[in-house]
Amino acid sequence: MSSQPIKRWLYLATPILLLILPVPAGAQSVAVVPQIAGSVPIRESAKPPFPSFYFTEYYKTYEAQEAARPYWVASETEVNTQARIRQENTSILLNNDILAFYGHPLSRNMGILGRYPIAELDARLTKLAEDYAAVSGGRHVRKAFYIIYGTVWPEGEIGILREPVLQEWIRYALEHDILVFIDHQIGRYDPIASLKRMLPYLRYPNVHLALDPEWRTTKPMKEIGSVTAAELNTAQQVMEEYMMENHIPGERMLVIHQFKPWMIENRDNVRAGRDRVRLIHCADGFGNPSQKRVAYADNAKARNIPLKSFKLFYNFEIPGAGYDAPLLSPSQVYGLDPRPYLIMYQ
Repeated sequence: MSSQPIKRWLYLATPILLLILPVPAGAQSVAVVPQIAGSVPIRESAKPPFPSFYFTEYYKTYEAQEAARPYWVASETEVNTQARIRQENTSILLNNDILAFYGHPLSRNMGILGRYPIAELDARLTKLAEDYAAVSGGRHVRKAFYIIYGTVWPEGEIGILREPVLQEWIRYALEHDILVFIDHQIGRYDPIASLKRMLPYLRYPNVHLALDPEWRTTKPMKEIGSVTAAELNTAQQVMEEYMMENHIPGERMLVIHQFKPWMIENRDNVRAGRDRVRLIHCADGFGNPSQKRVAYADNAKARNIPLKSFKLFYNFEIPGAGYDAPLLSPSQVYGLDPRPYLIMYQ
């Protein structure tokens, strides 16, 4: 083959290769963006902080360079490919907050999800999302169902939500543009093994995962459990590796709950900077507004986990069950510092 056909092949293939080649995970300190001939190299001193998502900046720069090329018009296939890749690699939280209803679909006493039919829950969630959007400062509000998937039983055993029930909720959510979080209470089991049981559900593009250390115990309702920083770091790694091995595009969220200091041991050692997994730090626990703000402020001290979440508790007049008295309003929730990205109601 002559040199001319080879050069022409490389010229045509380069834009496609630049789109599909992964960005090295270790290249955190200096990022070099692909250049066209004669351009000045663009170097960034550090990975852009959230919410300026790294891949978003990468593709914006690449697209600008492609648009500036003389005598070059992208084909319809190239335009569609770039749009798909940009969508898959843009953070959900870039321009959106998430508002979730929490609970077990088959239990009236474990949160609002079990108290109403799914369509009525959607209507109630839509109304609440409108209230939040009115004071969001222009950010969109995405709806979500936050489902207890693994429920702790006496002596730390775990009851798993029946597959047909979970599938029904996931299907409805897919059809109505609703996110789904599935939450494992761990019990007496290893948190990584608990996480791995949920990983196959990441095949659905709207599904995200959660772990609740409160229930990592053999004495539920009598003692509050915990996870370690090392376990959380491993959980993120395992989740990200699973996504890459199974060609799951984009990012997914992993939520961790906390309302007591010991629930995350060695919290300062948690690392939340993975490219494909967004670790969300949820301030759990019920009480009056002052107590809620104190608990949230304690979680806010963990700046190494910058994405925060806030949980609120309805009063369903269940004997012995805790609740918020009164509930904070949407504007009061948004007034928390830092502002939460994920807000859930139990």
